[in-house]
Amino acid sequence: MEEEIEGLSLEGDETLRTVFNHLKPYCLDLLALVQNPKKNTLSLLEFADYLRSAPASGLQACLDFTLFPLLLLLDAAVLCRSQQKVGTQGKFGTVHTPYTISDSVAEGVLLCLEELLKKCPLRSVNQMVLVLKKLASGALLSPSEASEEFREGIIRCFRELLLNLHPCSVSSCICKQLPSLPTFVSSDPFQAQRIGPFKHHSESEECLLAFLQSQDASPAVGHWLSLLLQSAETEAGRGHHGSSKLRKEAFSTLRVLIAKVGTADALTFFLPGVVSQFAKVLHVSKNMISGAAGSAESLAHAVRGLTEFLIIVLDNETNIYGLGISINDITGFHSDKSKSSQSVLEALRHLPVSFQVPHESLTGHSIGQPTFTAKADLQEKSIDSHCTTRSLYVKRTKDWIEETSAHVDKLLCATFPHLCVHPSKKVRHGLVDGIQGLLSKCSYTLKKSKLMLLECLCVLVCDDSEAVAIAAQEILQSLFMVGEKRLTEFEVSEIFTRLIEKLPRVVLGSEEALAVSHAQRLLAVMYYAGPQLVVDHLLCSPITASRFFDVLMLSMSHNSVFSGSVDKLILAKPHSVGYLQSVAELKSGTFLSSGDHTIIDAAPAVVSSVPGYYELPRSPPWFAHGGGQKLYQVLGGVLRLAGLSIMADQRSEISLSTLADIPLDYFRKLIQELRMKQYSKESWHSWYPKSRSGQLLRQASTAACILNEFIYGISNQSIDSFSKVFQKTMTKVGEIQGKDIGDAGAQHGRIVNTTLRDSAWKVYQGNDAKSRVIDCVGSVLHEYLSPEVWDLPIDQNSFLLAQETDAVNLPLHFFRDTMMLHQVIIDGIGIFGVTLGKDFITSGFLHASLYLLLENLMCSSYQIRWASDAVLHVLSASSRHPSVGHLVISNADYIIDSLCRQLRHLDINPHVPDVLAAMLSYIGVAHEILPLLEEPMRTVSAELEVLGRYQRPYLTIPFLKAVSEIAKASRHEACAMANAAESYFIRVKSKVLDLEKMVVGKNHKQSDVSHDSDGGDMGSLKTEKEIINTNGVDLQIEQWEEMLFKLNDARRYRRTVGSVLGSCLTTATPILASMQETACLVALEIVEVVRRCLTVVSRVVQVCGGGFFTRRFQTDGSHFWKLLTASPFQRKPISKEKKHILLPYRGTSTSSSDSVAEISSLKVQASVLEMIADISKNKISAPAFEAVLKKVSGLIVGIACSSVTGLRDPSINALSGLASIDPDLIWLLVADIYFSLVKDKPFPPHEDLTEIPQLLPPPPSPKDYLYRQYGGETFGFDVNLSAAEMVFRKLQSEVFT
Repeated sequence: MEEEIEGLSLEGDETLRTVFNHLKPYCLDLLALVQNPKKNTLSLLEFADYLRSAPASGLQACLDFTLFPLLLLLDAAVLCRSQQKVGTQGKFGTVHTPYTISDSVAEGVLLCLEELLKKCPLRSVNQMVLVLKKLASGALLSPSEASEEFREGIIRCFRELLLNLHPCSVSSCICKQLPSLPTFVSSDPFQAQRIGPFKHHSESEECLLAFLQSQDASPAVGHWLSLLLQSAETEAGRGHHGSSKLRKEAFSTLRVLIAKVGTADALTFFLPGVVSQFAKVLHVSKNMISGAAGSAESLAHAVRGLTEFLIIVLDNETNIYGLGISINDITGFHSDKSKSSQSVLEALRHLPVSFQVPHESLTGHSIGQPTFTAKADLQEKSIDSHCTTRSLYVKRTKDWIEETSAHVDKLLCATFPHLCVHPSKKVRHGLVDGIQGLLSKCSYTLKKSKLMLLECLCVLVCDDSEAVAIAAQEILQSLFMVGEKRLTEFEVSEIFTRLIEKLPRVVLGSEEALAVSHAQRLLAVMYYAGPQLVVDHLLCSPITASRFFDVLMLSMSHNSVFSGSVDKLILAKPHSVGYLQSVAELKSGTFLSSGDHTIIDAAPAVVSSVPGYYELPRSPPWFAHGGGQKLYQVLGGVLRLAGLSIMADQRSEISLSTLADIPLDYFRKLIQELRMKQYSKESWHSWYPKSRSGQLLRQASTAACILNEFIYGISNQSIDSFSKVFQKTMTKVGEIQGKDIGDAGAQHGRIVNTTLRDSAWKVYQGNDAKSRVIDCVGSVLHEYLSPEVWDLPIDQNSFLLAQETDAVNLPLHFFRDTMMLHQVIIDGIGIFGVTLGKDFITSGFLHASLYLLLENLMCSSYQIRWASDAVLHVLSASSRHPSVGHLVISNADYIIDSLCRQLRHLDINPHVPDVLAAMLSYIGVAHEILPLLEEPMRTVSAELEVLGRYQRPYLTIPFLKAVSEIAKASRHEACAMANAAESYFIRVKSKVLDLEKMVVGKNHKQSDVSHDSDGGDMGSLKTEKEIINTNGVDLQIEQWEEMLFKLNDARRYRRTVGSVLGSCLTTATPILASMQETACLVALEIVEVVRRCLTVVSRVVQVCGGGFFTRRFQTDGSHFWKLLTASPFQRKPISKEKKHILLPYRGTSTSSSDSVAEISSLKVQASVLEMIADISKNKISAPAFEAVLKKVSGLIVGIACSSVTGLRDPSINALSGLASIDPDLIWLLVADIYFSLVKDKPFPPHEDLTEIPQLLPPPPSPKDYLYRQYGGETFGFDVNLSAAEMVFRKLQSEVFT
């Protein structure tokens, strides 16, 4: 063998000689290794490195020499790993393999073979058959027989062999029929270049691509298709032990094989097995998220491989004869030239055959470079006798195409919709590319699957991935807007019908991701179809419009709360034991809320100045769970497009109010039932079960959501959000010119040729467009503000249920449904304000709804309070007000008018005091609207008199809160009035001085002029000066009149402030003696009066001296110490023995809930401690505490060593002051607590000193502490070790040292 190799013609070519000299020792070593596996050999990795770096031309010349030992060693490695019995004769024959090739050697051989095949294409069919046979024997090994790396190396070698098969130079060879697959270009551009036409290094002896596409290679092609699919399936079946990488390599190599074979004739026979196996892979991926079966990369290759196989076999042009159509039906061209050539071709195909074609001429003439006829003649032969002689061949007749497309449609429908919501971006991107190829190449053969593929694209246009969304949008835009790839109106109508009918079933099903994706399809189809088609097919007639809204009523109803799988409900609750999801689950995002792909933001910021938590619209309460919010976003987008389509349709054939009346009827039914209930004076308990109120309430709240989204679609914010989602790509599509498309597709309806999306979805600015929207909003808002709706109780403590004894038996569902109804109505008011903008104010809608929003700020339901607050902020921002307070001020006259009107009827409007308090305290505009509060204050004063409080005692506290705010505003204005009056006085005084100077100057000028002599010219000058002076005087008079008016206004305002403040004082004075004195004091902020009193006491004692007040503190000090006996954070139980003097109209029961607010008590106690500290630190006033020193010290030590942190610093400050009077007493009181609680007690500094336990023995009970014995009983001030230690150490360092 060496002599033969030396005999090669290598003279004159130093490069080839150098390559051969390097290859020779490696090859000889490999041959020796075959004979003696235990022999030491050169590293195979070094051999692979050299093959990787060697020149391709040199390796090509030595291909046989290098290939022979590698294949020999590979064959030995495969044989020793097979399951055949060594050294025995059976049905497999006799095989003698007395040695074993190690895994490292076998894997190294495959690595070298891969590098060799990557650089050197095979030259002959025999050579190719030999290599394929050796690789196939290795691919048959199971995981138990060969390592993962070995089996993966076999597949990689086969792929490199295929990638190096390139078309030959013969122009008539069938190898030129390789298809252009868009999925290959998208997934692997470099690999796509190697699949397509390639400039060959040297002319091969035979065209290997032609052989691969011929009938002779069909068994080998089928065998390898089976091997690759089986390898991938084997790894999936091994679970987590399977190799994801090997599975990916198998599918990737399978794609290369399909592309290299590339003809329908060669692949049609294998379609059932290949497609069914691919479908199995895709179906398993729905439930597998980990292991080899859940590998995203392998699944992406499987999706692309399936679509590429279908594109080749079911291509439209390839199956023209079976479809029974002409090429013009596919391309869309109808020129006379194309018609004549096509008719001639069809006629030639159907001519009778007068001679028998020899079999050798097609199959045995030249395997290397076979000569074939035209493409169409090769694909579809009309000679039955010849077709019957071909094996592994299927004639693609019309019946076969129909039957195959039906089976393929079932497989695609069962797998593709699930892949649209797959967590992996690669899978979804592969799906987009595959759908593009199927729609462009197989639109006629896979006609049944066309609509399903379009629906999948509609899901992917709103993908989270920018690349996926842009790719899908480009396809949809071309399909809807380019006549060459058109959709008929009939197909669009069928898509609408399918999606609408199936929507409630999917939403209420168990798979939430599919429900979201299904709704996304409907939304995307609506957007790309355009407003006219949406109106024509969904809203044009009362029947279709009613069906559309009924479907959305079901889909957005409260029943959606119970949709979804049980896993979702389990994950929504906290686990009783720790549970950690697997890494594969976390990566896949199956159980993450972010795993769902959203179509549009449901809550875009309406105004940039509004915080994110005040955004509208938002999901209703019954869509509160994680996945439900995403579903609502898409359903809301559908409704927005429906509303926008009415206003974007320039025909203006349908009224917006007419469509809004369909869901509004549910609202009117509820109002009618409530009015009948009021008329018959029926109780809530009897009305609830009889009138199906629960269903009515839920239907009304769902209808409110639909109306909110339906009207919001007209807003500019909604239009912009759709543009951001669906216009990620700005693909420019040229206009169709000179094409006659009138005949094509006429049997299905007119051709869809809509305008560009960014211009189609614009509100048509007709003459009455704005008025139509305002009328629609007005009719809806009229029902929203119906008093019957707002008279529904939201809890059992509602005033509306006070007169019913059986109200406690009402189910909680009734109150919860009412709260949700009120919440969505309030959101609707904000949405209408955003949609109309300034027109919401000019139309009177803001004035009609503002009082309702303020009223609900004091609602007992925090959800309603929060919704009202959010809507007020949104309305203030949309109306260009800097805050809610400015919004209220600008509309104060309307609010006060409504307030006064309801104050006159408090029996039916008991919530008015809360509205007044909310408007004044929460918004803080009392001082701005103080002149308007004079009339309401008179009514409030009357209600707070004895008779009013007796008739409506439950309104006392709310009214007092309002009076407190009014009093604060009055004090604020009264304090500011003095400064304003002083500044105004200075201004007026300066004006008077200026006037006096002007008058004096004028008199001097007149005297000077009188002494002048004659003057014709001077007379004219005098006249001009008189005119100037006259104008100046007129100007001064206007300024004085203006100042006089301001003075009168200030006087009236002063009288108003005085009147309001006098009413507050007159109203508050009698209440100081009532049983609810503490609550009234807090409401009127008398707490501030108490703190001022304590400050005054401190100053008086320090000025007059403490000796004068010693006896006073001993007798009357209990009023001060009583303020320090109870913690502000714990209510002290009321003693039953304590009796109060009651007025005749008062009840005998005392409510324990009437207590001072915690923060108010804390402030008062801090003020008392500050007073004690100030008096005790001053030597002049310190004697005031001599008689009560132990009492005061005990109280303050108990507070300082307690857990009330808010009083710790003031109490330490007070103890520091008391320590200046008697430091030993303070040290003993604090040390008694500290050393009784601490475990490690310090030793005395000298042994003669008494130890701490002997000096301060631990008390037997908490009552025996010294501070308790001196200070008396307290409530809520329990000692705390950390607090006692902090106090002791701080006093030790600052006071006792």
